[in-house]
Order: sequence, then C-alpha cells, then structure tokens
Amino acid sequence: MKKISILGSTGSIGKNTLEVAEHLGYEVTALSAHSNIDLLQKQAEKWRPSLIAVYDKEKALELQKRLSGISVVSGMEGLIEAATLPQIDFVVSAIVGAKGILPTLKGIEAGKTIGLANKEVLIAAGELIMNGAKKRGVNIFPIDSEHSAIFQCLQGESLSGVNRIILTASGGPFRTFTEKELGSITPSAALKHPTWKMGKKVTIDSSTLMNKGLEVIEAKFLFDIPLEKIDVVIHPQSIIHSFVEFIDGSLLSQLGEHDMKIPIQYALTYPKRKKGIVSCFDFEKYSKLEFFSPEWEKFPCLGLAYEAAKSGGTLPCFMNAANEALVEQFLEGKISWKEIGKKLETLMGAHKNEPQKSLEILFEVDREARKMATTH
Repeated sequence: MKKISILGSTGSIGKNTLEVAEHLGYEVTALSAHSNIDLLQKQAEKWRPSLIAVYDKEKALELQKRLSGISVVSGMEGLIEAATLPQIDFVVSAIVGAKGILPTLKGIEAGKTIGLANKEVLIAAGELIMNGAKKRGVNIFPIDSEHSAIFQCLQGESLSGVNRIILTASGGPFRTFTEKELGSITPSAALKHPTWKMGKKVTIDSSTLMNKGLEVIEAKFLFDIPLEKIDVVIHPQSIIHSFVEFIDGSLLSQLGEHDMKIPIQYALTYPKRKKGIVSCFDFEKYSKLEFFSPEWEKFPCLGLAYEAAKSGGTLPCFMNAANEALVEQFLEGKISWKEIGKKLETLMGAHKNEPQKSLEILFEVDREARKMATTH
C-alpha cells in the first residue's frame, strides 16, 4: 500500500488528494497545513496519520491539545519532518508559495517521489530542485492539469521529436474586457474564475495570466525543453489541458473535465492507470472548443514571466515573491488590478540578477522582493 504525505492538506489540491487517496485505498501517513486546524483536526480524526505539521506554532500547540495519539509538529522544521518520514513513499507538495521550497527539496534529498502542485518550487528554485532530483534519482510528477497533460502526451516519445509544447489557458474572467474595464476590477470579481475552483492567490494569478507564465517556467524545468519551444494559447473551455506538437506536424493533447482529481490520480498511480472517480466525459456538453492568442499588452504578467525564464538566475525567484506580495496588496484593496503588472515590471527592472548558487541566496532574494513590493 502506498503511503503518502500531503503538504497543504487543507487547500484545494490537498482536499482533492484525500478524496483520491480514499478511492485508491492509499494510506495517508502525514498531513500539514498553515493554520486551518479546524479542518486539519477533522482530517486527522478520519485518517489517523502518524504525523501532523502546522506551520503556525501557536495553532500547532492548540491542535495537539485537541488530538491524542498523533504527533503534532510546527514551523518549517515540522513541514520538513512531514516530507521526510522514513515510511513515506510519496510526497504531495501543495503548499502555496515559497514556503514549499525547502520541504520539497528535503523530501527529494530523502529519496521521496514528489507529486508537484506548488509552482513556486520550480519558479524560484528550479535549477536547485531539478539538479537535486537528478542527483538522487527522484521522480517529480506534475499535478498541475497542464503539466500532467504534457507529461501524458510525452509518454513513449523522445524530446528530440518535439517541435513545441503548448500550454492552454482559460484566459480568466477578464479575457474580453476593454482597457477601461480592466481599470475598475475588484478583488471579488477577480476571484470568480470561469472554470476552475482554486485558492485566492492562484485565482488572481489566473486573472492576470501570471499563473500561465509561472507554468511556462515550470514546464521549462520539468521537461527540460528550451523556452522558445513553449507557447501559450487561450482556450476558454479548459477541456484540452495542453498540447504537444511534434516535428512531423502531429499534435497530441490530453482532454478531460476540469477536475484536479484526474492529474492527482495519474501522478499517484503512474505508470499504471486505475479506475477514477470523475464522471465520463460528456461530448454534447462540450461541443464547442475555442482557441485564441494571448493579448500580451492587456496581460503583461505573461510576458514578464517569459522574460524571467529567459534571464534565469534569481530573477524568477524575485518575480514570484514580488508577485505574491502584490497580489496580497490587491486583495487587501491597497493597489488596483492593473498595478499588479505595472509595479511588477518596475520591480523586476530594479533587481540585480545573479546565479542560483544556494537556497540561502534565493531566500534572501525572496525577502528582498517582498520588502520592495510592499514599500515601493
């Protein structure tokens, strides 16, 4: 029986992973969350894991008082422990933000298979993460729907035969907005994604197309493919999750309902497939599929992500952290939706780029970016 640890079990990916694990009969050995101990307590009482990690130390102490027979640990050390337990086979990395980097890397160093749902891990530290995985012989399986689609399309194929990979994007809720309309977007409007149910940060990133830009960087590292071979196409229906175009002109794509349980289960059961819990595809429901080119000027974050990917070094880490801070400011009503992209461009222009030599350098860049984003 596969034993799994879920880093971020109270989030959207974490909750879906628990559904899939129950369906497959897998053992959930460790759970973790930032501070949502009410939901974490319910999960713990059902699954009875060996370990629970709560990032918030006070919340961890409170949860330990509520539970008996289960060890509750806290802080970054606790997350690392949840990622490195000897009995664990598979770590689902679904913590939102840069906090997921170190636990994921430590899981890799401990030889655990990684199911990666945290984009920031590869955005900020892609070179270190992939080098570590290669050195340890560790598999990293994508849980993002788009990267899972690419991964599935590449099975049995050689990268030398790939002409390009094409990431699909819904376009978010503001795809048809005019420049004037983009100037009056509210947080509540930006949180209404047309097809996916996600956390707040990812949903805002989807509205600016930064989410797709982050996925471009992620794809570059996951599939070891040149940036110039990665394209983006707007596909509002979110049914085709991505394409791979081969040098002979053939296109392969992976289609399915917009339900994260599909890529989660594929990662957990790879290389086999098992009966899923998602309904059969309804062709009549999705009889029309549309595709459009991104509007780069209206959604500058996509271009900024390409720029960061091209430059490499610490710039992707800086961009990611600055974007996180700007999204928080937008949600708090401190800046406008359009200012996310404008301020990010200015901040990136002021960053002194350097090689990814160590996690310490990246964490310092992360801190610098957040400070600059909140003071400028």
